[in-house]
Amino acid sequence: MQRSKNDVWVGIFVMIGAAAILFLALQAANLLNLSFQSTYRITAKFDNVGGLKPKGAVRSGGVVVGRVESLVFDDKSFQARVTLAMESRYAFPKDSSLKILTSGLLGEQYIGIEAGASEKNLVAGDTISSTQSAVVLENLISQFLYSKAADSSSGSMTAPPSGSNEKK
Repeated sequence: MQRSKNDVWVGIFVMIGAAAILFLALQAANLLNLSFQSTYRITAKFDNVGGLKPKGAVRSGGVVVGRVESLVFDDKSFQARVTLAMESRYAFPKDSSLKILTSGLLGEQYIGIEAGASEKNLVAGDTISSTQSAVVLENLISQFLYSKAADSSSGSMTAPPSGSNEKK
């Protein structure tokens, strides 16, 4: 009898530990949203969303004020249409702007919202037109390399090599 009681308690402890590990894993992967705040949905169009994912954070001043709800390709404008679920307790002016930013050098991407100066606030169904697409690291590196290659090839053609002393 005593042994079966101990087995039950050990089993309960193991189940609680497994649930805690699952909870932490979902929180770390940003797949669990425990906000019970009401939300309103707004949309924005971007030329390039990079590695932005659904459930990604929408931040203002470093504080999470919403989440990315969906990413779809608009075949009429050839842009990515992003739907955001903003928490109702945060009100932003209609002329606010959105940027896709990265946490750290190679971290996850999120949307940063910068408040505008309009007296009217965003409401459900509004579309933000002032957006800045994601900066793709590979594009920056290739632009840097191509500019350095162009500089070195044009520099060697225009200037004679230094230190060349020809005898006549």
